Amino acid sequence: MIADLQQLVDSVGDRLGRSVALDDSNLHILVTTTHPGEVDPARVESLVRRAFPKAFLQYVASFGAWESRDIFTLPARPELGLAIARIGIPVRYENVLQGFLWLLESEGPLSEAHADLLRETAEDAALVLHRRFLLGELDRRRERELARDLLTTDPQLRSEAAASLVDEDLLAAGPVAVLAVTMPHPAAEPLADKDRLAIAVGLDRARRRLPAGHAIQLERPDHGVLIVSHLGPRSEAGLTDLGTILRDTVDRETGRARPECWVGIGDKRKALADCHASYVEARRATDVASVVRVLGSVVHHRQLGVYSLLARVTPEDLRLSLHPGLHKLRDHDSGNDALTSTLETFLDNAGSAKRTAELLCIQRASLYYRLRRIQEIADVDLDNGEDRLALHQSLKIARLLGLSAAR
Repeated sequence: MIADLQQLVDSVGDRLGRSVALDDSNLHILVTTTHPGEVDPARVESLVRRAFPKAFLQYVASFGAWESRDIFTLPARPELGLAIARIGIPVRYENVLQGFLWLLESEGPLSEAHADLLRETAEDAALVLHRRFLLGELDRRRERELARDLLTTDPQLRSEAAASLVDEDLLAAGPVAVLAVTMPHPAAEPLADKDRLAIAVGLDRARRRLPAGHAIQLERPDHGVLIVSHLGPRSEAGLTDLGTILRDTVDRETGRARPECWVGIGDKRKALADCHASYVEARRATDVASVVRVLGSVVHHRQLGVYSLLARVTPEDLRLSLHPGLHKLRDHDSGNDALTSTLETFLDNAGSAKRTAELLCIQRASLYYRLRRIQEIADVDLDNGEDRLALHQSLKIARLLGLSAAR
């Protein structure tokens, strides 16, 4: 299909005696002729990064590119990398936008005969792109079906789905890990349509950073999933980069004043059929990260520490296991969390008074005074290992339950 498009633009480029580029409807470059003359930063960016900054897309939109029906001119805008003006024409199949053909205005004016040739080429490209879309839809439908089977609890179904994905060249075999992404929404309810669309765009953007056949995506009512296969030696750093791209894209697409999006990354598994375990871990990581904000918004399952274990216990059981001393501290703080945060910092740093005082920016004497008050109020002995463990665990449970330090 790409070969057909390349042949099409090469042919019209030769007949027009100028360079030609074909983008999809999102301005992702599909094919281009060679550029014998000057190429501006905008075209280089599309070739190298396969994407444009949001400001550039807004500029193109301001000239009505997505609504256009015939040839139009896009003036130069050097500060956006568009140093050379473009002559563009939409590629439409039955009024549905499939992409754009672009010429460089610096290569000369467009005669009426050449304009007609460009229109004919746009019609031919529309047929090829529409056929490509139909075939792609079939692949995506099959991909979604197999991805759902791959994430089930049924080992036999997972094994069959993994084999089909490899046999049908939809996903490469090899080590696999799962990324999950979600946003705030009421429990047991699906995400809003706008948020689901943002997640779909984010998954697609992250997926495009990988070679073909190295990832598949699945949108579910309350979260999105990216299954990444054929992981290399730098897989952990690469997965973090993908998670960051996914988070940033979703946040940008929602356009909220305070965007909130959490990405969980499951541990790597050796075989494709075993990715269900990675999926469970990725979901657990998003659940914990959405509550325990100190972990960040892109979280590997291995970073959860004790939260990984606590997240498997029901909220009611967790609430019942809170140390009574923590309740007393929270009641005493009543509006500020000075003592509770002091206790958590102290325990997080293995009882190091020096480190705790530095982190809290207080004198060592002030720290010792707070620790004495904590022991008196909570009726505990911070020199006792069991009391320390029970309090530390309760502090983590409180975070997991979304309880503020002070009630």
